[in-house]
Amino acid sequence: MFRSEYADVPPVELPIHEAVLGRAAEFGDAPALIDGTDGTTLSYEQVDRFHRRIAAALAEAGVRKGDVLALHSPNTVAFPTAFYAATRAGASVTTVHPLATAEEFAKQLRDSAARWIVTISPLLDIARRAAELAGGVREIFVCDSATGHRSLIDMLASAAPEPQIDIDPVTDVAALPYSSGTTGIPKGVMLTHRQIATNLAQLEPAISAGPGDRVLAVLPFFHIYGLTALMNAPLRVGATVVVLPRFDLEQFLAAIQNHRITGLYVAPPIVLALAKHPAVAQYDLSSLKYVISAAAPLDANLAAACSRRLNLPPVGQAYGMTELSPGTHVVPLDAMHDAPPGTVGRLIAGTEMRIVSLDDPDKDLGVGEAGEILIRGPQVMKGYLGRPDATSAMIDTDGWLHTGDIGHVDAGGWLFVVDRVKELIKYKGFQVAPAELEALLLTHPGIADAAVIGVYNEDGNEVPRAYVVRQPSAPDLSEGEVMMYVAERVAPYKRVRQVTFIDAVPRAASGKILRRQLRETT
Repeated sequence: MFRSEYADVPPVELPIHEAVLGRAAEFGDAPALIDGTDGTTLSYEQVDRFHRRIAAALAEAGVRKGDVLALHSPNTVAFPTAFYAATRAGASVTTVHPLATAEEFAKQLRDSAARWIVTISPLLDIARRAAELAGGVREIFVCDSATGHRSLIDMLASAAPEPQIDIDPVTDVAALPYSSGTTGIPKGVMLTHRQIATNLAQLEPAISAGPGDRVLAVLPFFHIYGLTALMNAPLRVGATVVVLPRFDLEQFLAAIQNHRITGLYVAPPIVLALAKHPAVAQYDLSSLKYVISAAAPLDANLAAACSRRLNLPPVGQAYGMTELSPGTHVVPLDAMHDAPPGTVGRLIAGTEMRIVSLDDPDKDLGVGEAGEILIRGPQVMKGYLGRPDATSAMIDTDGWLHTGDIGHVDAGGWLFVVDRVKELIKYKGFQVAPAELEALLLTHPGIADAAVIGVYNEDGNEVPRAYVVRQPSAPDLSEGEVMMYVAERVAPYKRVRQVTFIDAVPRAASGKILRRQLRETT
């Protein structure tokens, strides 16, 4: 068993809004959130006051403890305010990909039993259609303004009393992001107030920040990585978060330059752009002190190229998953020069790890031996919403979460992730479940059978490749037709990018797709 070198941290027994904004009065007029596109700035005092007023208005509208509110928005300065207002009103927040189709959104609404939606006016048609398909949604609020919908801006004038909700941080769910786990369709991950808040405390010794530090939030808040690294963590310690709604390279580089960004939390495609794109040379990025990459594997040579170009310490990596609130490993800021290339970091405080044999899961492996990574700690999720079997398949009776990733640890305690058991595809950090795409492909009248795996393209991104068996009645079914059929029905990041036609999908006697055989043919 491997244990963290950091001292254990006591569990943080606070609602997430108190754990993050508890020092807001101390930070006062310091900038908490800045819109990187138009400069709109909210101070810590404003974020604290605004979220309390919106919580009062939500409670007055009927939001009650135990309700689920769907937050459906790209990154804006309103997103954190809406999130903390909802939790202060007693709701759990299920975060929704802003590019989700109405059908995908409706599935999440139904599964989570969400009764309320907060969205933005450009996404209102999708939200309305999703609510109509799902049923059970009482009201749709908007962050900006839209005729016929109450706005969070108007809620700031609410004179209703601030709700005094008795939240149990140990058992009450704060966030309900959706994850495919190691396989299968997306499932609601129940993360309690204590799990999320304690994970922030676990990360702090390795990734310290404070007033004067500025981070650029271009990775989405709806994803647990962004929610933790770019929203909760910096706001907890008085740093400034500069918010961008999406990744546009020129806008991203301009924001670093103009707002004197000190820290970047990114995914590998952004590291690639920083390392190789000619536009980088046109901007002053000298304020940067560090870059950390997570959400997908980062090539060690690419990381080195990025750090050389920016004249920075080596790019650090972090590791975790939604089911782990999400962090378990990170390269500490004070050890970036010491970390071996390609490592995803060391165990954070209060976290234990085992590496177990793939052939004998009861056999623990030692230094340098590759096996499945198991994690135990206070950040392990409460479970999957309404799916006890899936929960027990993921977390064993001793509390070990089976990540589905294959890795090994060196003598210095550095973890290297080398492969994965799980079938999940990570396209630019976003989860794509093969089973979801396979089920969709089988609805095409010209497809007799299908399997999907992740393959790496020329840019180093893992993309979905479909192996398709044509129906005898559709001998001329083309690659383009298959890709278009999927593209019209899923969010852009889930699209099939490659198609290979085969005579039969390899399957075990149980019917399970033998994906390893397909990988061997690529």
